[in-house]
Amino acid sequence: MSGGHFELLLRGGEIADGTGAPLTAGDIGITEGRIRLLAPGTAATADRVVDVSGLVVTPGFIDAHTHSDETTLNGTGDEQAHAAVLQGVTVEVCGNCGDSAFPGPYPDFAAFADAHASVGRANHLASLVGHGTLRAAVVGHAARPATAAELAEMCEVLDRNFTAGAAGLSTGLIYTPGSYADTAEVTALATVAARHRKPYVTHLRDEMSRVEEALAEAVAIAQASGAPLHVSHHKTAGKYGWGGTERTLPWLERLRAEGMDLTCDVYPYTAASTALAAMLPPWAHDGGPERLLERLRDAGERARMRTAVAEGVPGWENTVGNGGWDRISVAGAAHHRELQGRTIADIAEERGADALDVVAELLLAEDGDVTIISHSMREDDVQRVLRTPFAMIGSDGVPKPGLPHPRWAGTFARVLGHYARDLQLLSIQEAVRKMTGATAARFNLVGRGVVRDGAHADLVVLDPATVADRATFAEPLLTPVGIHLVLVAGEIVVRDGTVTGARPGRVLAC
Repeated sequence: MSGGHFELLLRGGEIADGTGAPLTAGDIGITEGRIRLLAPGTAATADRVVDVSGLVVTPGFIDAHTHSDETTLNGTGDEQAHAAVLQGVTVEVCGNCGDSAFPGPYPDFAAFADAHASVGRANHLASLVGHGTLRAAVVGHAARPATAAELAEMCEVLDRNFTAGAAGLSTGLIYTPGSYADTAEVTALATVAARHRKPYVTHLRDEMSRVEEALAEAVAIAQASGAPLHVSHHKTAGKYGWGGTERTLPWLERLRAEGMDLTCDVYPYTAASTALAAMLPPWAHDGGPERLLERLRDAGERARMRTAVAEGVPGWENTVGNGGWDRISVAGAAHHRELQGRTIADIAEERGADALDVVAELLLAEDGDVTIISHSMREDDVQRVLRTPFAMIGSDGVPKPGLPHPRWAGTFARVLGHYARDLQLLSIQEAVRKMTGATAARFNLVGRGVVRDGAHADLVVLDPATVADRATFAEPLLTPVGIHLVLVAGEIVVRDGTVTGARPGRVLAC
């Protein structure tokens, strides 16, 4: 029986279809950006036939959590812009941790999509609406509750962007100005998400010593609003949180068993990454970035910050207090590249200075724009979350100059190679499901994340015996090995570790 004629035909591979089902042999025909499954050896013709014998064909990977909103727009460079697609990511879900590119600097989802369309993309992008960005646009950066009128305006802006295609609502409740919101404000916004059947995606108020309390707040918001709950990069970090996944994961599983629509994502590393300014107490940010810099110039205010870090502030995560300046290293500092890769504690010791003063001077010299790596987690906690059935894979990639976290270039290959093949923590088909079908279902990416008739032809061809990450903290953008082909909308965008220059990607409405 003839299978017909196709633009591209992948012959002889095994298919991991994105559902977690066992690998099956089959051929894949592609026409006009869509898939047709064929039995092995089906008579068919194609403009181009690619022999993928001995390899595995999977749906394109969907990164559940990125901060790549403007990576192709802001001149960061091709090395940063292509790090995700080089490891097989065909959709990046951005706008996480309460920080999105709209309603500022772009006015709305449509303007954001138009901006990407004007420059072109190798892969697709979906975006959440960031609560912190939304609050900054309507309320500003003041440490106060939103008024009823302001909350109504936030709900209206959110509603419009959901209608236009935004994928959900995100919060970053350790980051200002989002952290200034109370539970009621977030619940009101999550109610808008629920009306649109879109998830509430949250970086919890605390992932360290008070992680269980913060999880309880997230659960209460979801239950009161009716929105599905997705917990970003679930972890129990810091010396007071280590081992906490032994409690959090069974509790979340019980909630799911009781009928709650609840998921999470995870990255396969024991280090996090964020802004250096986030190591300072919330009150230091009251009024916005310029007010923070003013306070950093004031010796008395620095002394208050030093005390806050040492003693804590009620309701504040306090990363340094849960670990120490020796666990915080500089990742990106454009005017102080010699400091990249070094810990704050080491720099302070070399200078004979107090660590808080080192931080203040560095932030002032860099106009507040410094990223860091925080070595805050334990491997057993990471592995528990990775093998949890309702956890999907997200890099939490922060594509900025300097020495960014290697997760931006290595996450998906690391899960497949290190955790699935080498440690056998999960099967390859289960790893693929966590990277594809599960994520597509969570963010309503219809026709993606699966290999089936009529699905979008976003595909990865990989060698399960050799796939591995190479990115390290010293060389964070090294491309993985074992990724032979990456297709987006039926076009080959990566061939044997090299981008082809094709730009079929676009911003997706969810």
